[in-house]
Amino acid sequence: MTNTIKTDVLIIGGGPSGLAAAIHLADLFKGNPALKDRKILLVDKGASTGSHILSGAVIKPQVFKDLLPDIPVPFDSKVSKEAVVMLGAKSSFKMPFHPPYMGNKGNYCASLGEICRFLANIAAEKGVQVYSGFAMSEVLYDEKGYVRGAKCIDTGVNHNGEHLENFVEGTSVEADITVFAEGTRGSLAKKIIQKFDLQKGRNEQVYSLGCKEVWAVPESNIKAGEIYHTMGYPAANEHVFGGGFIYGLKDNKVAVGLVLGLEAKDPTFDTFKAFQIWKTHPFVAKFLRDGKLIESGAKTLPEGGYYSQPKNYVNSALIVGDSAGFLAMPALKGIHLGMYSGMAAAKAIAYAFEKNDFSENTLVRYAELIASGKVHKEMYAVRNFRQGFNKGMIAGIFHFGTQIFTCGAGLCGKLKTVADDLETLPVSAVRKTLFKEKYATFTPAYDKVTAVFYAGVSHDEEQIPHLHINNQEIYNEKNIPLYDAPCQYYCPAESYELHTGKNGHKELRIHFENCLHCKTCDIKEPLGGITWNVPNGGNGPDYKYM
Repeated sequence: MTNTIKTDVLIIGGGPSGLAAAIHLADLFKGNPALKDRKILLVDKGASTGSHILSGAVIKPQVFKDLLPDIPVPFDSKVSKEAVVMLGAKSSFKMPFHPPYMGNKGNYCASLGEICRFLANIAAEKGVQVYSGFAMSEVLYDEKGYVRGAKCIDTGVNHNGEHLENFVEGTSVEADITVFAEGTRGSLAKKIIQKFDLQKGRNEQVYSLGCKEVWAVPESNIKAGEIYHTMGYPAANEHVFGGGFIYGLKDNKVAVGLVLGLEAKDPTFDTFKAFQIWKTHPFVAKFLRDGKLIESGAKTLPEGGYYSQPKNYVNSALIVGDSAGFLAMPALKGIHLGMYSGMAAAKAIAYAFEKNDFSENTLVRYAELIASGKVHKEMYAVRNFRQGFNKGMIAGIFHFGTQIFTCGAGLCGKLKTVADDLETLPVSAVRKTLFKEKYATFTPAYDKVTAVFYAGVSHDEEQIPHLHINNQEIYNEKNIPLYDAPCQYYCPAESYELHTGKNGHKELRIHFENCLHCKTCDIKEPLGGITWNVPNGGNGPDYKYM
């Protein structure tokens, strides 16, 4: 028998946007006598709140003052010094000014996982039911086709889909309104975007992959609140957008990371390896000298901006945060925007309950609140930024310059994007593969499997693999011979291995137990070759201070 529970509002995802929605909605319900008994249920797939949260992170604090005006927030340290540095192969040049939108005066370094744990406690205190370790794998619909909630993944199922003795059918959670706050490339948000054609008339969303580490370093290496952003080496000449960051944290720690776009035409492009190469640059290496790695991880970011955002509401459902593309370039900041989107969603939900109408005719209020607030203003001003770099760094800088003087429009109007998987070329069409040839002899300090260990990854290896080849025949006929199975390169966790047998036959082997849940494979694999699904609840990385 199916186990079904009912609530008024279901929020899927315990990141900053989902938690902001829960907290603000709890306050709105409490302030309205007619709604004070409404229930809010928030579920997160991580083993604990924050265990799947990874971000730089330098945060704009105003959103926390708006959400929690009388409660101090546990930031790590206030930004005290900052610089943007251009890197050559061995050289470095500190820019004498900050590029527009990249200044961080008044901002704070933080562990976003710690912030989410703090917000989860606040939400629980306000009456929100917060549950971690529950993976929602299916969207539920009613007889009208409205979203009616979501269902947890079935557990006790082996590799072949057979029920084991400990089989438990996933719980169905029915709600009047469901909020999808799953982060980048949310698996359920992706389904409703496709089902209701919510990307129609919008640009394709484009993404980057960020690899990050936290190190313990000698006190003299860097001070808390001291931050640097780098551009250039090692990927600027390969028509790949992105750069690095170095953030000084309290207790003699430093966060370092490299964020590179997934538009690389070279199917062997490897962001993890680029990150390891970047760390050997003299400017970067000095901050890590005599240090010790504490944590490692990776995640993707939605970078398409204003024109790539899907319609973010349907009957009985809203999409918030990274799932809806609330990230502004070039500042590479989405935390405050995601939280503001969650707060706008809360206002729209309270309004819908007041009217007792959960159709999109009422929930359009969410989009109206976004359009009239801080989020639209910030994202619209840089609406063409990311697309301008599609042809490389020089073209991107030119486009950005024109956008600054035309309030974001540039000289060409709305610039288009191309989906990242469509950018990938066959190996034969690439003049020289960067990481398979140019950096073939580079030996990193440690490999991807070691990085997985430092991410605390754990999966139940008896379950159905959550990394799925969509069409094995097409994959064997095209993805392997034409593209050399790109997933074996771009995956930062070595979840994919191209095995060659004694007879020369090649086959892809999947090590889903390594997966960091970054979803790069779902985004980048040519011909839509791979789908990322949720594994059992509580599986995946276990980040502590990422």
